[in-house]
Amino acid sequence: MNFLAANRSWLLISWVPSILLFLSTALAEAHTQSTSYLTLHANAGEVTGEWHLALRDLEDAIGLDANDDGMITWSELRGRKDAVSAYALSRLQIRGDGPPGVLHLDDYLVADHSDGAYVVLRFAVAGLGHSSKLELNYRALFDLDPKHRGLLRLEENGLTRVSVFSPEHPEQIFDLAQPASRSPFVAFLSEGVWHIWSGYDHILFLLALLLPGVLLRREGRWQPVPAARPALVNVLKIVTAFTLAHSITLSLSALGYVHLPTRLVESAIAASVVVAAFNNLAPFFAERGWIVAFGFGLLHGFGFANALRDLGLRTGELAATLFGFNLGVELGQLAIVAVFFPLALCWRHLGFYQRFVLRLGSAAIMVVASTWMAERMFDFKWLPF
Repeated sequence: MNFLAANRSWLLISWVPSILLFLSTALAEAHTQSTSYLTLHANAGEVTGEWHLALRDLEDAIGLDANDDGMITWSELRGRKDAVSAYALSRLQIRGDGPPGVLHLDDYLVADHSDGAYVVLRFAVAGLGHSSKLELNYRALFDLDPKHRGLLRLEENGLTRVSVFSPEHPEQIFDLAQPASRSPFVAFLSEGVWHIWSGYDHILFLLALLLPGVLLRREGRWQPVPAARPALVNVLKIVTAFTLAHSITLSLSALGYVHLPTRLVESAIAASVVVAAFNNLAPFFAERGWIVAFGFGLLHGFGFANALRDLGLRTGELAATLFGFNLGVELGQLAIVAVFFPLALCWRHLGFYQRFVLRLGSAAIMVVASTWMAERMFDFKWLPF
């Protein structure tokens, strides 16, 4: 082995711990996305709101299951009414032109969403007066789950404004005297990128497809591509096929034409990762990874659609939101490709890449995804974290 090849081998070996660390982190953090839905109505100086918080999130935050039987009854939920309202209303601050308003709980209900039961808090905000702006500070659940997102719909004089609260953006300011300065497209463009980067099942699915992207299947074994151009074309076909399929089902589901239960979708997404990784060990699609990407991309598109549908946007607003989100998904994938592809291209001639990175990496992905699939199908947590 010459000096350059030896250095490439050393670089590849040094990269492996990072892959394994990522896989272990993915296993620890893969779960149904935590989302809440906040709707505010601002009219003639009065602000009222409705906030939907998942029971599973509130169970983690303050505890709802009094007898620890794994079921949260209405009696248990009613008994924790004061604790739920105190927790939620202390983590949402609404300010006008002056001091913060005071939130008063008006109603305490339960509603079913596509991913489970939610507490519904209806409230009014006193002390704002006729303000020309609304400043919102949202800090619920971020300390427990940095992937939590609060989806906001603000209704004011027939105008709808949409935004997303995250640990990086817990504060939003709206000038009620001016048209919306941030369209749903802009708000959800970054969410599309985040959806890919934080969705470990999506990332592992993409990596499973990209690992053989710099190889060709010849005479029953993988061989390195002779040049970079065909490998790049193949990788771009995979990414584009995934985004196209993801966009189709995301749009159809969010618009209400197709609906699948969340547990079924999440279990099927995990299964798709298993199949994509298995294809690297016992190829049945060989270099036609874009077919796998498109077929299973249809499943992945359901992953965020339920949240968009539950936000209750009108058709025009939903169209802008979908376009921004789908573009963000594509940009997020291209960023991953930009990091992965040059490294894989550089190492494709090394037997170590085929024997260790491709095979062991694919096997590790299968183990992780199989665990997700079992957890999602049978609603249990095998690991303590």
